[in-house]
Amino acid sequence: MLLECSHIHKEFSGDVVIEDATFHINEQERVAIVGANGAGKTTLLRIIMGELDADSGEILRKNRASFGYLPQQQGYHSDNTIYEELLAVKSDVIEMDRQIRELERAMTGASGSELEALLARYHKLQTAFESGDGYSYKSRVLGVINGLGFGGDAMHQCINELSGGQKTRVALGKLLLTEPELLILDEPTNHLDVSSIRWLETYLTSYRGSVLVVSHDRYFLDVVAGKVVEIERGGVTVFTGNYSSYAEKKAVLRESLIRRYYNQQQQIRHQEAVIEKLKSFNREKSIRRAESREKMLDKIERLEKPVEQEQSIHFTLTPSQTSGRDVLQVENFSKSFGDNHLFSDVSFEIKRGERVAVLGQNGTGKTTLLKMIIGMEPVDTGTAVTGANVEIGYYDQEHNVLHEDKTIFDEVRDAYPDLDNTAIRNVLAAFLFTGEDVFKPIRLLSGGEKGRVSLALLMLSRANFLLLDEPTNHLDIASREILEDALNRYEGTVLYVSHDRYFVKRTATRIFDLTGHRLLSYAGDYSYYLEKKDTVENLYLAPDSEKNTVRTDSAAKQDWKAQKEIQAKRRRLENKFSQIEKQIETLEADIAALDEELIRPEYSTDAARLTELSVAREEKETALNEAMEQWETLAEQLEGQPESQTESQPVGQN
Repeated sequence: MLLECSHIHKEFSGDVVIEDATFHINEQERVAIVGANGAGKTTLLRIIMGELDADSGEILRKNRASFGYLPQQQGYHSDNTIYEELLAVKSDVIEMDRQIRELERAMTGASGSELEALLARYHKLQTAFESGDGYSYKSRVLGVINGLGFGGDAMHQCINELSGGQKTRVALGKLLLTEPELLILDEPTNHLDVSSIRWLETYLTSYRGSVLVVSHDRYFLDVVAGKVVEIERGGVTVFTGNYSSYAEKKAVLRESLIRRYYNQQQQIRHQEAVIEKLKSFNREKSIRRAESREKMLDKIERLEKPVEQEQSIHFTLTPSQTSGRDVLQVENFSKSFGDNHLFSDVSFEIKRGERVAVLGQNGTGKTTLLKMIIGMEPVDTGTAVTGANVEIGYYDQEHNVLHEDKTIFDEVRDAYPDLDNTAIRNVLAAFLFTGEDVFKPIRLLSGGEKGRVSLALLMLSRANFLLLDEPTNHLDIASREILEDALNRYEGTVLYVSHDRYFVKRTATRIFDLTGHRLLSYAGDYSYYLEKKDTVENLYLAPDSEKNTVRTDSAAKQDWKAQKEIQAKRRRLENKFSQIEKQIETLEADIAALDEELIRPEYSTDAARLTELSVAREEKETALNEAMEQWETLAEQLEGQPESQTESQPVGQN
């Protein structure tokens, strides 16, 4: 056993954060800590690391075990470059390498006992050098640098010039290279793009030590974790398996607790009714029996009523009106910042009801693309045209649209002056702002709190086209799931940027991948994207200009044209199918009306009228049979017709 937390208890100002927390971590075990924001996850990590004292309980560690900790925020400064900073982690190996080279030079001129002493020292250093991965340390350092997105010239950036998120990635790289027996990571994926997260998943699953991680990234936890420690209202429960396994077991456990509580309540009410009835008989024997039952009832250990769900946001997204079928058409978008070329010739269309996720590595221009669409960022070339009755709602991951000097209450009131105070408070309560909290200035809010304010404004906008930039950032898992459900019920259209693969998997109906200065469109969900990604990139992203391994622009144009023809053909089939269905409904209604006519008493002796009605009915019946045959034929054709492109094409061709 590497670590044991035994009966840990911690309070802040009388509020219990962690109560009687007990669990252990074995060697080479990968454990996730989950819980709502504010549940005490980071507090528990700091207690384990000795940065914070527990009120009671103890932390037991394996003798001389090395622990490495990555907090969420990094504030260190260094004049080193990224490469120098990470290479310094291997300074002991580098020093051994230097000493080995010196010994080799010294041995060339030595003999006798001096040579024997040098050889003994040389072999000792050589053994230590090999056990410290001396022959591979440079490749390991470069592997971590590339994996965390600092490849090429980026590795030569000075630490002091990096953003907070970049510094956190550097700190993560340093920690991984130290290879402690227990890696303790607090939200390690917050500042990583999808490719870096995948790299980290692979690294951690093959890591020789143990891992303890706090994360809201459910996809990441599914891959990495083999055990889940849940903190809920101070209590700690341990589940074996990954996150999905935990979620299933948690739902079953919650249902079981609720069922046990209500069964006990029913038994208690029954016993109380029997006791009351016995007492009403007013006989000595009955009263003794009632008293005996009361004693038994008093001995029952009463179950507390389970809370149905953690306190979390709750909201719905409802557009004020329905947009036209064509929601957005972007043509020939290009954007560069000086020598930094992001993308060019990007063109695409979005139809009503689509939920489109924009993926891509950090720095490819995903946020810039959204801002160009709404006019917050000037375009170099190209146009963006919205369709009829389109109303845009925008969620900014940096929350720059919020006013730092306003209070939460004023932010909502000024944006929606028609709302009265009660309505504003009700809206804010749905996003967990109650009492005096509504008068907090925006500048004092955490990232998660700003996110909740932005979501509240988004809900009130009643827009029918949502542009969302990393909407799950700073949201806990429960809030992410609520947002997912809200988007899946939403009757409008959504275009969003996200690194949360679980979120994308649950919500996206179509994928855009911004890569290689181009936008690749995948006409399917996240699973379809993963299936087709390698094939599509091999077809449309040339490794260099000299390798003719991709089709030419003219061929891509032909593919795009062919795809449009396929889509047009399917629309024609769908329209005809819809017309036939309406025709069948009309014919069935006509036949039913004729049947009613045929049984009317006044026609029972009118042979001419009955013959006329019978002939009309036969004609309708024949037409109905023909329509049904057409319906079956069209249904078969639609089943064989792809809903969209059979192979994803790049958008943005000229």
